Formats: sequence, C-alpha cells, structure tokens
Amino acid sequence: MIVDGKQKAYIVEGQVFHCGTNATLHFIGGKWKSIIIWYLRNGAMRFSELKRLMPDITEKMLSLQLKALQADGILERKVFGTKPPIRVEYSLSTFGESFVPVVQKITEWGIQYAQSKGRLVEIG
Repeated sequence: MIVDGKQKAYIVEGQVFHCGTNATLHFIGGKWKSIIIWYLRNGAMRFSELKRLMPDITEKMLSLQLKALQADGILERKVFGTKPPIRVEYSLSTFGESFVPVVQKITEWGIQYAQSKGRLVEIG
C-alpha cells in the first residue's frame, strides 16, 4: 500500500500484509472462521452447539478453527467446573465483537450475490 507516497506494509507476527483487506481476510480466511464468528455474534455457545449448526465440519477441524480464532484474540474460551463433566463455552472477545459489523456486511453482500445467481433451497 502507498502511505505518504511510500510503499509500505504491515508486519504482524511475522506475516506481511500489503493492505487492510489482506489483514482482514487472513483472520477470516478459509471456510469456517466466518461461520463460527457469525454464530457466536449473539452469545456464547458450546462446542456441541456449534458442531450441530455446522454438520459438514469435522470435530477436528472445528477444534482447530476455534483454537486459531482464540489465538488471534477473536474468541474467548471459558471452562466451567474442575472435574468431568467439564463445560466449555466459546464467545467473542471484545476484539471479536468489533468484527461483527464487518461479517454482517459480508453476509448481506453474499445474500445479494446468492439471490442473483442461485436460489434458496431447504436442506436436511
């Protein structure tokens, strides 16, 4: 990106981002992260609740995506209890909540695109 007439980039944890869009897409890249953020926008959920809402994701992939979002500071993981059965809930951090309007706009655009190019069908 050009800032003050000079070519610049952001370096975050060893990653080079040539623009804000690149940095944003890094956080939500892939198939599942934006879906997880979308479902958590209304409050905390347990692993099993997220899995039920995303039947096509494997448990391993869901676990990996939750860990990645937690490492990026988007999610918080809260453990209830000290011995089995332990209950774990995931929720958006304050930083993650600041991203919800972005996901909302992406969702609105995606719906417009899908309506213009396809059709809404019932699944399951």
